[in-house]
Amino acid sequence: MQSKEFRPASEEIAGQKLPYPASQKDMVPAPDSDLSNYQPAGKLRGKVALVTGGDSGIGRAVAIAFALEGADVAIFYNENEADAKTTCEMVEAKGQRCLAIQGDVRQSEVCRQAVEQVVTEFGGLNILVNNAAYQMAQKQFEDISEEQFRRTLETNIFGYFYMVKAALPHLKEADAIINTGSIVGLVGNEMLIDYCASKGAIHAFTKALALNLGSRKIRVNAVAPGPVWTPNIPGTMPIEEVENFGHEVAMGRPGQPEELAPAYVFLASQDSSFMTGSIVEVTGGKLSSG
Repeated sequence: MQSKEFRPASEEIAGQKLPYPASQKDMVPAPDSDLSNYQPAGKLRGKVALVTGGDSGIGRAVAIAFALEGADVAIFYNENEADAKTTCEMVEAKGQRCLAIQGDVRQSEVCRQAVEQVVTEFGGLNILVNNAAYQMAQKQFEDISEEQFRRTLETNIFGYFYMVKAALPHLKEADAIINTGSIVGLVGNEMLIDYCASKGAIHAFTKALALNLGSRKIRVNAVAPGPVWTPNIPGTMPIEEVENFGHEVAMGRPGQPEELAPAYVFLASQDSSFMTGSIVEVTGGKLSSG
C-alpha cells in the first residue's frame, strides 16, 4: 500500500473562518482522518471504548483506529450530528459497532448517563478517551470573558473529571484512561490563555490520577498534540493564524488527525503496559523544552 504524503501547511491550507462549532466537512482541505495509512494488528480485540469529542478531528481518527484494532466504539459529541453520523459509518465500515451519544460533558449527570448507555449497549467499558475540548482565541487578555473562561475550564477539565467519575466503577485491571492534553499546556500560547490553563490542568490531573489508580492497575496517560488540522482551528482562530497554521514546528506543517491516532492505540493497548502518568508529545517538533 502506498503511503499518503503529508504536505507543508503553506501548500494546502488557505485562510478560512468557519462558524463555531465548525464541521469537518466544511474544511478546505478536509483533515486526513480515514486511517488509510494504518496497519492494524488486533491490539484492542474485544474491547469497548468511549471517546468524547469523537465526531470529528482527533476523536474521529481515534475511533476509527480503535475499530481497526477490534474495539467497539461509542462516541460522545455535543452538536455536530452530521459529523458524528459520518464517524459512526466509518467505524462500522471497519466491522465494529458504533454508538453515537449526544450531550454536554459540562453536565455530570449527562456524563453518567452516557457511560451507562455504553455499558448497557456493549456490556462493559475498557477504554475512556477524554478528548472533548473548547477553545476560542483572543488577542487581548481583556477580551477573555468570564463566560468564555468558565466554558473552557468546564469543558476541558470538569468534563474530564465527570467522565472519569462515571467510568471508574466499570473499569478494571489493565483498562485505560487516555486524556487529550496539548503542547500549549506545557509551553503556552498568547492567544489561548484560558485553553492553556485548562490543558496544563489536564496534564496534572493525568499524573495525579495515575498515582491514585496505580494500585488498581488502571493506567492513566495523556497525549499532548502539537498543531493539528481539526475543526477547532478554522472555527476559533483568526484567519491569518489559520494561513500560517503549523509553520512553527520542525516539520513545517500541522499534523493530521490520523497521525495522532496511533499514540492513543499504543496507550490503550498492552503495548504500554508499564506506562502510566505519562504525557506523550506528538507535536511535529514543537518541543516543551528549549
